[in-house]
Amino acid sequence: MTEKIGKKSKGPLGGFKAPVIPRPVVVGLSAVILGLIAGAILMGLTGNNPFEGYQYLFKGGLMSVERIGDTLATATPLILTGLSVAFAFRTGLFNIGASGQMLFGGFLATAVALSWTALPRPVLLLCILLAGIFGGALWGLVPGLLKALFNVHEVVCTIMMNWIAYWTIYYQIPKYFKGAFLETESAKIADAASLKAPWLTNLFDGSYVNYGLFLGIFAMIIVSIILNKTVLGFELKSAGFNRHASEYAGMKVNRNIVLSMCIAGGLAGLGGVTLYTGYAGNIQIGVLPSQGFDGIAVALLAANSPIGVFASALFFGMLHSGKGFMNAMTNVPPEIGDTIIATIIYFAATSVLIERVLDKIKSKRRGDK
Repeated sequence: MTEKIGKKSKGPLGGFKAPVIPRPVVVGLSAVILGLIAGAILMGLTGNNPFEGYQYLFKGGLMSVERIGDTLATATPLILTGLSVAFAFRTGLFNIGASGQMLFGGFLATAVALSWTALPRPVLLLCILLAGIFGGALWGLVPGLLKALFNVHEVVCTIMMNWIAYWTIYYQIPKYFKGAFLETESAKIADAASLKAPWLTNLFDGSYVNYGLFLGIFAMIIVSIILNKTVLGFELKSAGFNRHASEYAGMKVNRNIVLSMCIAGGLAGLGGVTLYTGYAGNIQIGVLPSQGFDGIAVALLAANSPIGVFASALFFGMLHSGKGFMNAMTNVPPEIGDTIIATIIYFAATSVLIERVLDKIKSKRRGDK
């Protein structure tokens, strides 16, 4: 039986074997290493020094307190969208609509922030958070209902909901919430209605890190508890992976499918709150947030583990923060950074191949023994 990390087992001579690293961790690290190797080869083919490129890539995300803060700020919405996708995956569903859920949740949060300015700040922030969660959950409700009642595939539904959100915000922002000069952006959100915190900004030397980071950590803990420690989590996973067996056991399968999509949508909507009221300060039309699609990559690399999602989001946040610095200090174009990210995603998505290689290595070692 595979042992968990940190446990030791006695060897044949009474000694102790090295701790066994969980398979998902090995697969994730393998995907990262293979992606970095592919990126180094690409840098070499374009006439650049890969060692120098990676030096500035990692420096760009970690070389100072400010850049560490920017990495955390960039990772914050990725934590929540990654949790959204991972939660749906763990319950047998594929939520590819995190961008639309994020956008609509951020839209409702922005509307509250610009409209209810007379409220005290703690009450206003609570209303903003609830509005964002409600908007994301509402955008997850429709695919959930269609899946539960008519067995319509959630991938198709969530993709369509992305574009419904896109065009809804496209017309509503200029009509009701546009800024003083630009038709394509909403008015700026006041500091009292923002997740930005002066003490965090000063702590990280002026970076964009905000209270959203703590929301991401809190959401990670709650999702982990729901999935692994509660009856609700067991029923949600059961309904997604074996609907007929769950029905036979007396579970309310349709309700669980809808609830799962609403929870996933609410997490993505909360990510929209952290992006538009914490990082950006307003909402812009004509842009479908890429963080929703990046959340799929985060969840894949993390093997749908909530704690893994947090680590994976930090890694991707560092890459996104560092690629601009890499371009500024070397001749390596920033598109190389995007290619490295895409390659890591590719290897994470084809993790079954990595597992087969690991199984062959394991079986070979047993044969040698």
